[in-house]
Parts: sequence; structure tokens; C-alpha cells
Amino acid sequence: MRIGTRASALALAQAAWVAQRLEGAGVDIEIVKITTLGDRGAAVADKSRWVSELERALLDDRIDVAVHSAKDVPTELGEGLELVAVPPRADPHDVICGARGLGDLRPGARIGTSSVRRAAQLRAVRDDVEVVELRGNVDTRLRKLAEGEVDAVVLALAGLERLGRAGEAGGVIDEFVPAAGQGALALEARSGALETSVLGAVSDTSSMECLGTERELVHALGASCNTPVGAHARALGDGQLELVGWVGLPDGSAWLRDAVSGAPEAVGAQCARRMLAAGAADLLARAETELAA
Repeated sequence: MRIGTRASALALAQAAWVAQRLEGAGVDIEIVKITTLGDRGAAVADKSRWVSELERALLDDRIDVAVHSAKDVPTELGEGLELVAVPPRADPHDVICGARGLGDLRPGARIGTSSVRRAAQLRAVRDDVEVVELRGNVDTRLRKLAEGEVDAVVLALAGLERLGRAGEAGGVIDEFVPAAGQGALALEARSGALETSVLGAVSDTSSMECLGTERELVHALGASCNTPVGAHARALGDGQLELVGWVGLPDGSAWLRDAVSGAPEAVGAQCARRMLAAGAADLLARAETELAA
């Protein structure tokens, strides 16, 4: 089986995790590194910059399955492609590095992030700090923190764990709602090309249901990947999920949060209806306008 992945350290660690488990189940594996638009620094304002080349490799039969960070996968997949497996999810939370928590930040502290969602939620919780755009891979951001370019950075705990750098986290940011798919991997393949039994060693039903619910909420809200949106589902037991959604303005001055519990096939649409009725569409439209300005 040819596994396609980006060539970043984190992407390769994720692909290696999948490969190891498939090899343990008796599957011969070849890892194929593919450079995406995002890796080349293209200023593409949607998630396709991280996945489009991988999808093209699937459609051209150069790889059999692509391993993505689930939060990078657009809600609309390429024609003829499907998500075929979601491994057990890592911790989806955001963490702060350089402090033990948001409450420890001094007024005026410089906090680095490249995520519009994290920036919006940070400003909503601490409007007295300065949010600084900070790009680069995890190692680059942590190096900039160590060099004093910023006072703290916000990162995904799952990424730190996969790189063996979880000790860099000062504390979990419980106030934030993670991005849809954060902490999860998503395996994409040509529709019907793989036997589902082949992926049994890396498939987790609960993680797949949670990811599907989060993606359904984002799609039903009509949100783009360039707007501040959070979606986090977790299993409650007895086949029930809790879904938390969040939308807000980039400057953190207005936001909306809701939580719904129920069957996996129902909570995404239900949460979207409630949030839209409470004004989520207006917030998202205003966010798009502000970000485009």
C-alpha cells in the first residue's frame, strides 16, 4: 500500500504511525512524500493548499491512501474520493507554551499564532494582550518563543505529542473550542478502491463519528476555512455525542457558543440550526468582511 503524506516532520510522524500499525497487520507499506501548495508557501486562502496535491496523487493512482491532519481537510472532498478511516483521536485541545495558562499572561504580552480561530478566541478571553501572527512549523514557532520574539505561543497538544515535545506545553487552554478535526488523522482514498477490512488496524468508529459530526456542523454553518470557527465532539456513552460549536469575530468582540447532545447523525445539524437562529450567519459574514479588509 502506497501511503501519501506531506514531507513535514509532523506529517511524516503521522504517516509513520499509520504505516507501523498497518505493517503490524501484515500490509506492505511504501511512504510517498508529496509537496503541497502550502509547503511551497502559496498564499491560498483555504485548506486545499495542504491537501490538493495529495488528492491529485490519489486520482492519478500514484498513491493508494493519503494521511491528513483532519483539521486541514475541507468539508468538500475531491470528486471520486472519500474518507475511509479515522484512527483513535489524540487530545484535541489547544495549549499555551511559555505560560501555565491564559491567566498567567501579563497585560500587553505578545502571543503568537497563525490561526484566525485561536486569535479570535484569545482576544475574546484576554483583550489586553497582543496577538502576533506567527508562522512556520512547530519547531520554528518554539524556536521563536525561545528567542524572545513572542512571550507565548498557542499550539495543538496533539502535534506536540506526535513530535515528542509535549513537555513544551505550559497548560491546556480549556476556554478554547478546538478546530473541527483537531487531534485526529483522516485517511482519504479513491471511492471503493480499498477493502475496509484492510484499514481495520487504524480505524476507530467513535473518532470517525466525532469527526463527521464536527465537519457536518462547519458545513451546515456555511463557514469557510478562513473564518473563526470551532467544533468539538466527544462520546458520552450509550451511542450519544456532545457537540460544542463556536463562531466569532476576528477581534474577539462578539462570539457565539452552543452545546448539543444526542445521536451522532443528528447533533451536527441540530447545533447548526440553533447557532444560525442565534445569529451565527451574521457573525460569519462580518468575520469574512473583516478578514478581507
